[in-house]
Order: sequence, then structure tokens, then C-alpha cells
Amino acid sequence: MTDGGRETWITGIGIVSSLGEGVEAHWQAFLAGRTNADARKLAPYIVHPLAPVDLDKQIPKKGDQRQMEPWQRIGTYAAGLALDDAKLKGNPALLAHTDMIVAAGGGERDMAADSAILTGLTKAANPAVYLNERLMSDIRPTLFLAQLSNLLAGNISIVHGVTGSSRTFMGEEAAGFDAVRIALARIQAGQSEIALVGGGFNAEREDAIMVFEFAGHNLRGEFKPVWQRGPQGGFALGSLGAFLVLEPRSHAEARGIGPIARLAFSTSQRSDRKPGAITAMLRRMWEDLAPRLTPGRHAVISGATGTEPATSEERAFLSEHADVPVRATGNLVGHGLEPAFVMSIAIAAIAVKRHKLFPSIDAPGIERAMDGPLSQVVVTGTGHWHGEGMALVEAVD
Repeated sequence: MTDGGRETWITGIGIVSSLGEGVEAHWQAFLAGRTNADARKLAPYIVHPLAPVDLDKQIPKKGDQRQMEPWQRIGTYAAGLALDDAKLKGNPALLAHTDMIVAAGGGERDMAADSAILTGLTKAANPAVYLNERLMSDIRPTLFLAQLSNLLAGNISIVHGVTGSSRTFMGEEAAGFDAVRIALARIQAGQSEIALVGGGFNAEREDAIMVFEFAGHNLRGEFKPVWQRGPQGGFALGSLGAFLVLEPRSHAEARGIGPIARLAFSTSQRSDRKPGAITAMLRRMWEDLAPRLTPGRHAVISGATGTEPATSEERAFLSEHADVPVRATGNLVGHGLEPAFVMSIAIAAIAVKRHKLFPSIDAPGIERAMDGPLSQVVVTGTGHWHGEGMALVEAVD
């Protein structure tokens, strides 16, 4: 848990998703109640595909683009947007001490190579020798899955010149919870003066769909809002990149940068996932930040996935605060696993900056309207399999 220490501002936001790129494009989509869920591209599974982006704007060298997997391009692009927003681009002195904390998966499978190896394996005279040869020649032999996750940070450093310390967290949604918590804790403790935190996820992958289908996590058939998916629901994966620039107020003011919002609190936990454990954990995390909340001025941005039983348990917790309006990011941009929590925090910051909660696209009830001004957002995250996170984002008046 992070609490106390130096006041920490969000001074840059870089987001790209199925709704477009940048803060204004997303805000206009939220106000219009627009979502972009595709039921045909990977039918029968639902995905939120990445909106068209001009990679050259943030990754100008074609060679850099070619050597990245799609999730790395998405993340590197979003990181560039955040650096632009915080006015860090083209300032080597600042970038040299900008710390980077990335939430990343283990890379993408090459489905063509995998299929060819499996087909050839059935015909090989010596399957063991054949498999070893193919693995050495068809798949990059110098990288294993934990190294692949570090490539996003490496590409951001190469493309954008971010050369401070670097940390990469793996572990699906929990990686995002920890990335934010550690970044905030380091700034509050005076161990970091400016940090770039976030990640990227490519949902339009047959290998990802296959892995999650083994566990029955994918949403099938037609798109339904998160709270309406029921016991046979699941998540609609979303291609997205989300990065934040965080810095103490003193550092931002010294370089003449104003705040988008304040990141006041962040915690990450892991319950044992016995029945009722998620609800109890969210309740305990809420108790830590409840004294900060102003009645009638706060809302919840939920990262609920749509999978069960996690979503029902999070809804049970939220029903204990029936007076607090809720919005689920999964309804807007889909579920992005590692960077999902960062995206939710970015959305919260966008809303409190405007002192307004955007309309809901879900059924009336938990996502009720909010007519008054918005000054605080509690961001919740419940991993589909493990991990819980919570953060508090506040307006800076």
C-alpha cells in the first residue's frame, strides 16, 4: 500500500484503444456512449480491436516497427503519447532520469511457425530431433518468455530515449496493480523524481484466445455489457496501450507543468480466492482510503473483467456502496490484462480533470447517473484469476 509522502501528480496520459488515440478522442467516445466490440474477426469470440493508428507518428523508424511484436508497438506508441502529453519529448536531461515501470506479458506466439512444427512433427522420422531443430531455427532461441516481457521497456528506451531505471512486472492484471503501486511508492518516498508507468496488450491474437478459452474465460456470441454477462459470461479482450507520467508536485512545478489529476493512493493485494474472499479483500482496501472520500463527489471506475466468480464478487462489494456510481472500463475498451489498471486510472484522471462522470452504456442500477461534480474516483481492479488492486485519483483544483 502507498499512502503519504510527496504529493504525486499525473502529468501525462498516453492511451490508445478500440476507441482511438489520445485523451480527447476517448473522452468524446465516452460522452457518446460509444464502444467498438467486434463479434466477427475472431468469431465466436468478442474482441475490441485497435483503432487505426499511424505508427510513424510515435515510432518513426520502419526498422524499429518491424522488429516489434504488435503488443510492443501498441505500448511504445502509447508511451510516446504520454511523454508528449507531459512535455518530456526532446528533453534528454529529463528523459535521462525518467524511471520506467512496465506491466507486460510474455510475448506472442508465432502461430504459423507453431502450426508448421506440429504438422511436421507427425511425419518426422525422429520427432525429438526434428522438434529440437525446429525450435532452434524457427523460434528465436536467445529469448525465453521472461525476457520477451522486457522488450517493451527496451523499445521505449530506444525509440523515445527514456534512460532512467527500468522495471518490468509480469503476472496479468496483478502486474498492472504492482507497477502503479511501486511507481507511486518510489515517488512518495523520494526515490524517483519522474516515472513512466504502463503497458500494452494485443487482443487480436489467436494464441491468446486459445489459452483463455481453455479456462472458459472468453465472451462468446454477442457483446454484452460487463454487469449483464452473468454466470456464463467472460471477458471481451481489448487491444490497448496505456501509460502515465507520474511526478511529485514540486518536480512538475519546477519545470512549469500543471497536473491532470492527483494519484493519492494505490494498493495491490492477493486474496486466496475462496468464496467471498474477493469481496472481503476489496472491502479491506476500501477501508484504507474511505476516510479520504468526500460524500457525493466520488465515483468508481471498475476494471471488472466479466469473468466469474470474480465479477459477481466485485459487484457484491460495490452493492455495499449503492450510493456511489460505477463505470466499468470493460464496457468501453475491453479487457487489456496487464495495462488494464493503468487504463482505468487514465480514464479516472480524464474524468476528474473535467469534474464530470460520463454516461453509462450498461443497464440502470449499479452504473447509475451522477449529476453533481466529480472530484474523486476510486479505481478498482479484480484479476480474472488472481490479484486485486485499488487506487484513488483526485482532482487538483
